[in-house]
Amino acid sequence: MESAKHAGDAAVAVSKAYGVETMFTLSGGHVFPLYDGAVHEGMRLVDVRHEQSAVFAAEATARLTRKPGLAVLTAGPGITNGVSGVATAHFNGSPVVVLGGRAPKSRWGSGALQEMDHPPLLEPITKLSFTAAGADSVGQDVESAFRTALAPHRGPVFLDFYMDHLFSPAPIHEVRTQTPSPLEPDPADVSAVARLIAEAERPVIVYGSDVWMDRAEEAARDFAETWRLPVIPNGQGRGILPSGHDLLVTRARGIAFGQADLVIVVGTPLDFRLGYGWFGGKDGAPLARVVHIADAPSQLATHMQPSATAAGDLSVVLWSLGTACADAGVKPDRYAPWVSRLSEAATAAIAGDAELLASDSDPIHPMRVYGELAKVLDDDAVVIGDGGDFVSYAGKYVEPKQPGNWLDPGPYGCLGTGLGYAIAARLARPFSQVVLLLGDGAAGFSLMDVDTLVRHKLPVVMVCGNNGIWGLEKHPMQLLYGYDVAAELQPQCRYDQVVTALGGGGELVTKPSEIGPALRRAFDSGIPYMVNIATDPQVAYPRNTTGV
Repeated sequence: MESAKHAGDAAVAVSKAYGVETMFTLSGGHVFPLYDGAVHEGMRLVDVRHEQSAVFAAEATARLTRKPGLAVLTAGPGITNGVSGVATAHFNGSPVVVLGGRAPKSRWGSGALQEMDHPPLLEPITKLSFTAAGADSVGQDVESAFRTALAPHRGPVFLDFYMDHLFSPAPIHEVRTQTPSPLEPDPADVSAVARLIAEAERPVIVYGSDVWMDRAEEAARDFAETWRLPVIPNGQGRGILPSGHDLLVTRARGIAFGQADLVIVVGTPLDFRLGYGWFGGKDGAPLARVVHIADAPSQLATHMQPSATAAGDLSVVLWSLGTACADAGVKPDRYAPWVSRLSEAATAAIAGDAELLASDSDPIHPMRVYGELAKVLDDDAVVIGDGGDFVSYAGKYVEPKQPGNWLDPGPYGCLGTGLGYAIAARLARPFSQVVLLLGDGAAGFSLMDVDTLVRHKLPVVMVCGNNGIWGLEKHPMQLLYGYDVAAELQPQCRYDQVVTALGGGGELVTKPSEIGPALRRAFDSGIPYMVNIATDPQVAYPRNTTGV
């Protein structure tokens, strides 16, 4: 059997066969053969300044390209530094493969540098976490990792290699199967959902990130438009119905969820973002029936009992559901008064925002930032959110015009995703605007990786909402106790100068009239550039109107 130079070659060859184009890493001696393999295979290698950014970049790659992402971490602290990124991928259902180094087998148990048994640590937040048995099994084990990560429901896989095995010769592995077969829904389940839609008078659809990840955006839009069903997206479901679509009623979320009699949730969990699956009951309305549709049975809600469920490839489910609705006699005109009511409420909410989006208040109201940003964003811009209060406004006021162009940390809510996501976004979408929206608290987690953007010539516009506080904590603590502790940051801290010191560009903005020109300079600069905007610390995001 033909042999590779070492097991690193075999691992990288399999990764490339699964569509991986970029390896994200932070240099470590335990994984040198994987770097050598990347050189031999012509794979791009992007080295970062903190391992969390490597995993976040791999996760964003998976979410933007819908191909697996790859992070390579050295042993011990290299892997523990990446744990938050793996957990985020777990909660987002992102197909990420993390390959790790491991102290030599020949020295195991004798206290070698960074000796640690990693798989038990990663097991709770991965689909599979294991150690390659030997150099001969590396190719097969890496293929197993990718197959598992891509199979419904997608998610991260961790695989580490003993250092001496990784440096040893290994057989070339021929990749056999790359794409898992789609899961077919039970026709009876689909029919049950259709019957509920036929009986409803005030239905609402929620489209979540798995609709995008399952390449079901066309089926999702067609289903909503054919049956004239109002839609509220969350996560990467944003943009499936573009900004301005008459069925997009995100801004009427309170009425929609409070008075609906049927809520159909597709491709996202019934978690805290959706009131744990409890809808209706507002203004005398009864509780709504709930339908939960997921890409795999394991993702269906178990903490409450939906009125109906269906699981399978989401394109297949939605196309099948369209046929079943016709068979059930669904009449789109039935929902016209409900859709009109929600559309009018959404239009009124948008009109009501106009004053604050153009506010001349001093200090700057955060909404003015988004009013100015809307004027300069292209239709295909990738918008990334990393923060608390400041990014909450983005979730409400930035409405993508295309699917797949929004990235936030997802339900795990991990700060520090921003720079890793931005690195990946610039590589995945080389001709689109990439905008990273940072709270000043979030900036402290990953801003050093501006150095990575600079070294790898990856221009990104960073917009920092700098209110000098931990807004998500300060205001609630004041409300609860009348005081706050550990909630202060430096007012008008010069994060822009950090970016400049690392080789990028930036400026501090303190007046509303300066925001628009600064944003245009940032996009025209062609380098990593921060617009550091001092916003009013007294303005708290209204929690009762949070978007999904």
